[in-house]
Amino acid sequence: MNSHPVPHMDSTADLSRGADPLEAPALAAQALVAQARVAETLQRARRIGRTWAARPIPERLRIIRRARHLIARDCETLAALLLPRRSVPETLVSEILPLADAARFLERRAAGLLAPRVQRRGRPVWLPGVRAEIRREPLGVVLILAPSNYPLFLPGVQILQALTAGNTVCAKPAPGWAAPLQHLARLLAEAGLPDGALSILDDTQPCAEAAVQAGFDRILLTGSAETGRSVLRAAAPRLTPATMELSGNDAMFVLPGADLNLVASCLAYALRLNGGATCIAPRRVFVTPTAAPLLEQALLTRIQTIAPVVVAPHVLASLPALLQQAAASGARVLAWPAAGLVPPIVVADAGPDLRLLQQDVFAPVLAIVPVRDMPHALELAAICRYALGASIFGPEPEARAMAAQVNAGSVVINDVIVPTADPRLPFGGRGESGFGVTRGSDGLLEMTALKAISIRRGRLRPHLGAPTNRDAARFATMIRWLHGQWWRRP
Repeated sequence: MNSHPVPHMDSTADLSRGADPLEAPALAAQALVAQARVAETLQRARRIGRTWAARPIPERLRIIRRARHLIARDCETLAALLLPRRSVPETLVSEILPLADAARFLERRAAGLLAPRVQRRGRPVWLPGVRAEIRREPLGVVLILAPSNYPLFLPGVQILQALTAGNTVCAKPAPGWAAPLQHLARLLAEAGLPDGALSILDDTQPCAEAAVQAGFDRILLTGSAETGRSVLRAAAPRLTPATMELSGNDAMFVLPGADLNLVASCLAYALRLNGGATCIAPRRVFVTPTAAPLLEQALLTRIQTIAPVVVAPHVLASLPALLQQAAASGARVLAWPAAGLVPPIVVADAGPDLRLLQQDVFAPVLAIVPVRDMPHALELAAICRYALGASIFGPEPEARAMAAQVNAGSVVINDVIVPTADPRLPFGGRGESGFGVTRGSDGLLEMTALKAISIRRGRLRPHLGAPTNRDAARFATMIRWLHGQWWRRP
């Protein structure tokens, strides 16, 4: 389950472009207030960060464990705070359960992952007496910019990982979705997290812009590619490093021999889940011409009972033009938005040049693209600049072989979406789907800075003497002895 584009976040200069001149003073005042609040929160987080980072990892993990127990205690309360994003049952399994599992993963694995690593083997012979060690240290204060489609699970895992690694955190909720993160912060405080180690910022646009420019030690954004560009531009003057979990237009490959009923059921699930607002949902379904009509019929049978949904205004505004372009190109659009609602939309006989196959459409929409074979499907899939996830259906040996060829950060075989929430797995995209990872072992390590420590023991330090011309022959002999092929005859 992945990111929904957060509302567009331009730099302050871009935001004011074209604004009503009468509103400019008010906007400037809001920006100044937001900058002052963010700066104060950041300073406070830095102060508490020194003592939080110094706490032993087992102490931090005891807080994470207590927080997990409290999340379980308040699971229904947390789910209720996410209405009407989705129903309580769906929220419990799509946001609360994977969040708790992510906490338990940290309890089991974080101490070993964050422990110093001594390099015991492979020391060069020219470094006698040197002991090498690699440490993982906190970054400092981490800024988390949360999405609106999974406003608790996605930022919640990032918060837990950042805190476990010894960072302090400021999280900016998506507009209108502050309550779930505020409740999570209260649970962490109840679990023993020091005051100021986690701050929930305002959910406003001025706050987001001020935070991006404030000088945090890392920014984690879950949002659209457009928002990612804006954040990187605003963060560039301070060279703030960032992890970008961005848009998707995911491919599905239906191999010969695939169970078309299973494929249809998985596609229907993806169209229904969260009203289609899941970046890792399949949008481009590549299938052979003989299987395409069978898959189409099986899918239409399964989506008849799925109710139309409300989508974001900018999505609703852009969708008709994309569908009209598809229809004009010869594709069959089997449903259309009506009365401001979007039903599950299947575009059959879609050609590879459709704009629908190139944009991050955050609605219950997918296109069935007939292809000659799977090599042809890979060629067409590579046209899209997004590379977040992919799914492959078919016999496992063939599917595994194809997974190695697919350009995507995450590949699921014979299922969709759900396995990507496995707390053991990293999650991240390629291309315009972003860079860096969250979740899993790699996501935890991304919340740290590497430090290499070398300790010289004994009195031998031959490099301290100035080399002479006679040393050149000895050095050359040593290099040939270590790395040459002197023991082999021509």
